[in-house]
Amino acid sequence: MKHIACILTLLLALFTVQDIDAQTVRDGNYRAIGQIESNGTIRDSSYRTIGHIDSDGTIRDSSYRSVGHIDSDGTIRDGSYRSIGRVENDGTVRDSSYRTIGHIDSDGTVRDSNYRRIGEARGVKMQYAAVFFFWKNLIIE
Repeated sequence: MKHIACILTLLLALFTVQDIDAQTVRDGNYRAIGQIESNGTIRDSSYRTIGHIDSDGTIRDSSYRSVGHIDSDGTIRDGSYRSIGRVENDGTVRDSSYRTIGHIDSDGTVRDSNYRRIGEARGVKMQYAAVFFFWKNLIIE
């Protein structure tokens, strides 16, 4: 009987622990608004999968359909492979017309074009954070 209780406790712990490599994404008021896991899975605040970014840069929606791509140079493309923006090496986020629409600081702080703090994605690749904050419409149906 003691062994059964131990096994049940272990199983319960395994099913309730979330991915330890997941990074919480927060809005400007520090409220958790999602999660980006190390494997590229993007979840909303209710832990529902809303998208995925593959290791090759393919951006997928919740149904796992390809809806965009992140090129190695930081260019973000839509499902028709048109450039919709870019993340520069210094964290500057630009739209397809090369206008600055935001910034991602090295510590993961996400800012709008006026440098106002709009969120944070600490420990998340800048391109992933940019998709979450500036092009989330790609992954949400």
